Amino acid sequence: MRALYTILTFILLTLFTATTNKHEYYVSVTEIQYSEEEKSLQIISQIFIDDFEKLLRERYDEHIVLSPDNNKELIEKYMKRYIADKLKIMVNSESVNFKFIGKEYKEDITYCYLEIENISNIQSIEVKNTLLFDVLPEQQNIVRLKLLDKNRSFLLLPDNDKCMLNFN
Repeated sequence: MRALYTILTFILLTLFTATTNKHEYYVSVTEIQYSEEEKSLQIISQIFIDDFEKLLRERYDEHIVLSPDNNKELIEKYMKRYIADKLKIMVNSESVNFKFIGKEYKEDITYCYLEIENISNIQSIEVKNTLLFDVLPEQQNIVRLKLLDKNRSFLLLPDNDKCMLNFN
């Protein structure tokens, strides 16, 4: 009986530790594409749900749970405020603001959709992305720029949080 109890405890502990939301890497991906037809920059930021939830709990409300059925307006308000503070974009050396279109959850990722309207004649774009650096020191942010026939990716770290692409 004691052996059965020990085996059962071992199996339950293995299952419990295998289903936690921990992941090995702390990374976000922000993709910025230019739509010539709409004259806009279309942005998708992908952030692990558990990391984003941890940040929003520490920064805004300790009871936040990121799920489709939970307080959508308040969560989007916090997400918009945080992303606006941590994702800065300059086009032709001028700061531009994005519109927060919305978010969705797929598997363990939050997809945040943003747009910057009325953009034309792009000579340069600079992106500063410090998402999650304030709560996860090992965080890395990948920025993918797909603009005007150029396709570049950058790895941003807490001590190197900007990238730039020139079209001259």
